[in-house]
Amino acid sequence: MNDRGHLTTEHTNEASARIDRMSTAEAFDLINSQDATVAAAVAAAREDICRAIELVVAALSSGGRLIYVGAGTSGRLGVLDAAECPPTFLSDPGVVHGIIAGGIDALTRSIEGAEDSPEGGAVAVDQCDVGTKDVVFGITAGGTTPFVHGALARAKTRGARTVFFACVPWDQVADDADVSIRVVTGAEVITGSTRMKAGTATKMVLNAVTTISMVQAGKVYRNLMVDVNTSANAKLVDRGTRILELLTGLDRDGAGALLAQAEGHVKTALVMHARDTDLASAAALLAKYDGQLGAIIEGITKTQERPTHV
Repeated sequence: MNDRGHLTTEHTNEASARIDRMSTAEAFDLINSQDATVAAAVAAAREDICRAIELVVAALSSGGRLIYVGAGTSGRLGVLDAAECPPTFLSDPGVVHGIIAGGIDALTRSIEGAEDSPEGGAVAVDQCDVGTKDVVFGITAGGTTPFVHGALARAKTRGARTVFFACVPWDQVADDADVSIRVVTGAEVITGSTRMKAGTATKMVLNAVTTISMVQAGKVYRNLMVDVNTSANAKLVDRGTRILELLTGLDRDGAGALLAQAEGHVKTALVMHARDTDLASAAALLAKYDGQLGAIIEGITKTQERPTHV
């Protein structure tokens, strides 16, 4: 068995050495102060996170997918982020996909041994039919998970682009991914419990990856969730109606009527109003401009407004 004691995620946190003797308020303040360091650790990895996002944007624009791979907390966070994309951005459920060691059962209970199989990771990539248009994004807080390394190695042989995410420095655990993201969160409040700071960092990074990718794919106009089908539930009907009120100047009844004419699709409704056209013509315009409302409504292209990250 390999000794993982050198990994920063396995170090003992001196600040929490007496947490078992702290009051509830003291323990809360300690955890909160430790969590407050995570954003700075994420910011320090900005360049590599942006490089990964650019890989994902390129993949999605060419018909490829973003495929997360992880085990335990890392795997669950990947599956969660993938599952949140369709309701938030009306993306096809297959566009962002999560693979977790141990399969669906591992989402609700620990299946620890599954993470130790690099062959299992390779098989999961094969079963997902990973190809040259895809990005496979491996997530492993401590950087050593064999399932993830096996998945990334197989993904490379299948021609996919790869991203490796870990919360330890590269010199502690190396990788050969196209992009290596290292968010060094340090020792956990409870030694080795990477569901804590490392998990928070993972959630922050995955949120940024899919959100920015979907924004650049035209799923957002200004900062509004416009690519949504409000037929899903009453909350989305209300949200869609309010978005239309804000962007069109219509009153609530008028916005509601417009949304109904657009069959519940907020983005289509906005094009119908801006271009004074019908449902079919609005859909054709959205297809012509790759769903970019800025180009349709304001004549602004992505390249005119998109800054570089460097």
